[in-house]
Amino acid sequence: MIRVRDFQPEDGPAFKALNLAWIEQLFAVEPSDLAQLNDPQSTIIDKGGRVLIAVLEDEPVGTAGLVWSHEPGTLELVKMSARSDLRGQGIGKALVMSSMKFARDMKAKRIWLESNRKLDAALGLYRAAGFIEITGERQTPSPYSRCDIQMVLEL
Repeated sequence: MIRVRDFQPEDGPAFKALNLAWIEQLFAVEPSDLAQLNDPQSTIIDKGGRVLIAVLEDEPVGTAGLVWSHEPGTLELVKMSARSDLRGQGIGKALVMSSMKFARDMKAKRIWLESNRKLDAALGLYRAAGFIEITGERQTPSPYSRCDIQMVLEL
């Protein structure tokens, strides 16, 4: 059974490895990635955000971060990952549902994210959870060259 819990300092290597696995497979690792992956404590948690770890039999198998965004009342969903050999096991869904719960607990009004259109499974998961694509003037510049879609979920 998949359980989602808060990040613990010993999760640092797993947080980095799980995210690098999918980024390196499909895209280039960028400076903004490395900042969060090398130091989630100061780049996410110390700024009022949270890092969630999905565990299976006490082993980290997925990650998601919530970081306060550019827009008041908005949390950004970042560094969402699931171990590739366990995809389709509900890890992503558990992380998205937990992220929504934690965002509500944090009194956020919405969750915002960036992704890439070739990540069909991730986009399907986000849409199923109620995220809608942002278009036009509501879009904001991205620090990531790989991102070509932005989505938001009103809580």
